[in-house]
Amino acid sequence: MSIKKASILIVLILLIDQISKIYIKTHFQLGEDVTVFSWFHIAFIENDGMAWGTKLSDFTTLISDRSAKLILTLFRIVAVTGIAFWLVDVIKKQKSKTLIFAISIIFAGALGNILDSVIYGVIFSDSVMQVATFFPEGGGYESVFHGNVVDMLYFPLWSGVLPEWLPLIGGKYFSFFDPVFNVADVAISTGIGMLLVFNKRAFK
Repeated sequence: MSIKKASILIVLILLIDQISKIYIKTHFQLGEDVTVFSWFHIAFIENDGMAWGTKLSDFTTLISDRSAKLILTLFRIVAVTGIAFWLVDVIKKQKSKTLIFAISIIFAGALGNILDSVIYGVIFSDSVMQVATFFPEGGGYESVFHGNVVDMLYFPLWSGVLPEWLPLIGGKYFSFFDPVFNVADVAISTGIGMLLVFNKRAFK
């Protein structure tokens, strides 16, 4: 797989990811939920932390939310830079197509979420109780590096009370699948899944 093909794949994923996020930001209010099917919703939320909204400041009182957000964004930039060097290296060494494909979509997904964190706070107005404006006259809702990641894909596949015979969780209400995510998250998860499932093919 050549650098050209990997680049086309990355750009394609980035376009789908960013177009979907910009559409949601400019057409939905924060918290708005539209049912497409019973098992699939478009639910607009913003994530200012890591996976499932976890923040560095949740683990220690020594760091503020703003500092935690800045550290997380800078860490993401360093991480995606490392992934970029890894991708170029495996392409130059003509490693397996599976490995190159997986790294490419992981890189695209990571870069997609970094764009939200770095620039969305500057180029969009707030989405609370209103639809955000693209490049608002009064400036964005946050400074550079402090933007929130836009999530919108929600799949509430099943919910109900679990059977009483199940140990520990029997008789309790349970829902699957609760996390709300985006196209970039799908790319990252798919790439990591490929490296785990097709490990021998990827790392010959």
